[in-house]
Amino acid sequence: MRISIPSARRVWSWLRVDTGMTTAEYAVGTVAAVAFGAVLFKIVTSPGVAAALTKVITKALDVSF
Repeated sequence: MRISIPSARRVWSWLRVDTGMTTAEYAVGTVAAVAFGAVLFKIVTSPGVAAALTKVITKALDVSF
């Protein structure tokens, strides 16, 4: 019985087969990015965070050199 060992190029081509997955991966990544942006927008525009950010920016701009 003879066992055939595949070449490295053939093994690499087997590992790279992912047809049809890139569209789904981009869709999931896009949905995740939009959801993260929405949550971040809600956090940053909340009154407490907006006041804290305004205070930090005002303090940074009022520094005398």
